[in-house]
This record gives sequence, structure tokens and C-alpha cells, in this order.
Amino acid sequence: MLISAKNLSAQIGGREVLNNISLNVDAGEIVTIVGPNGSGKTSLLKVLIGALAPSGGQVSRRSDLRLGYVPQRLHVEAMLPMPVNRFLSLPNKKSPREIELALQLAGVPGIEKQQIRNLSGGQFQRILLARAMLDRPNLLLLDEATQGLDQTGVADFYRHIEFIRKEMNCSVLMVSHDLNIVMRQTDRVICLNKKICCQGKPEHVSTSPEYRDLFSVGEEHLALYHHHPHYEANSVPEVADAR
Repeated sequence: MLISAKNLSAQIGGREVLNNISLNVDAGEIVTIVGPNGSGKTSLLKVLIGALAPSGGQVSRRSDLRLGYVPQRLHVEAMLPMPVNRFLSLPNKKSPREIELALQLAGVPGIEKQQIRNLSGGQFQRILLARAMLDRPNLLLLDEATQGLDQTGVADFYRHIEFIRKEMNCSVLMVSHDLNIVMRQTDRVICLNKKICCQGKPEHVSTSPEYRDLFSVGEEHLALYHHHPHYEANSVPEVADAR
């Protein structure tokens, strides 16, 4: 087990955002947290990584846990002249080889010298992914990392996460609103609305009354399947240009 929460609760400004959450992430698995706006998804990630103090319960982390985090959004001043390699060396300088390998893993090799302000939305999200992988994490956390991408870009991004899981032998904990796409790319789903409404395998969760009530899902959306990519070990899927 890499990280776990037991009877976790949290408040922001005196308002309860999490109530009695218990979960764990094991080595090698992809876990997806889904829920409506305001359900506490981002707050849960913040508590797990130590950025938000819980009001109750506890978080346990494996002693060798190394975290990589891709935020929901990151604003970079449009007029700021900054190449990709400099961005990836902030705040701690990285070697050219480290940057090269991270960009290859993220699926955007060879763009070290491009200006951040000239990247497409899809490319910028891959840069954030590369940044998260620079320290070789064994747990990668993604907080709605596909915001602003079109449908093709979203699908490509999540397929690439499966590739990274295999290449780096890491676990993934991700938050998403892209329900149909994410269900195909995850091992386990946790439905959150300040408390855990249901959890389990995608096929189980997608047919549960709690999931259907939470998202008002109709019968036409229940024909979900598991996607099993067949990437070669030395291949890197290309990023969609999602301007």
C-alpha cells in the first residue's frame, strides 16, 4: 500500500468538504475519483499530499513514497519568455538528460527549446506531466489534468497515463469529470460527494444506484468497457494538438 486514509474529514473556512473518508491506493493500480462540482475531489488530493490539514482521521504514507502532482490548472504569463527546459528546471535545476527523458515519457520529445507561450493546450498538459515525472514518482496524482482539451486530446491523455503506469511501474490517483473515458482507463473508481457514495471496479460502479443518482446517468451510458492499450515497450503515443 502506497497511501491510505482512515476516517478522514476536512473543513475549509468552517465548511465541511470531506466526511469520514477511508481509502487506499496500492502499488501498480490506477484509481479514479469522480464526483460533481463541490464534492471535495481536489480537497481530498490536497489532504493526501499534505497541502490541507484534516480536521479528523489520519493519512498514512509508505516510507519511500515519491509523489508527482499535475494540477487542475497552472497559469503562466503569456508574455513571459520561458523555454520548456527552463520551466522544467524550476525550482530545482535538472540536467538536460533528465529533461529529455521526462519529455519522452510525457509523449512530447524534442520540444525543450520551444517557448511555453507557444505550446498548444495539449502540449502544455504534457509538459506539466513531464514536470511531475522528473523525480520518478511511485504515485502520480492528476487533478482534472485534461481541462481545456478537446475530446480527442482527453482520450489520448488518458491512454498515455496507462503507458506511463507500465513504463514507470507507478500507481496513479486521478480526479476527473470525463466519466465515460476514464471508466475505460482505470482499475478502480471512487464516487465522492463529500463522503464516499460507492467504489469498486468500473463495471460495478457504473451500474450502482448511487453512481446513477449522483450523475443522473441513463441506460444509454451504461455500456462501458475496459480499454487495454497495446503499446510496445519502446513506443510513445503522440500527443494530440488541442489548441
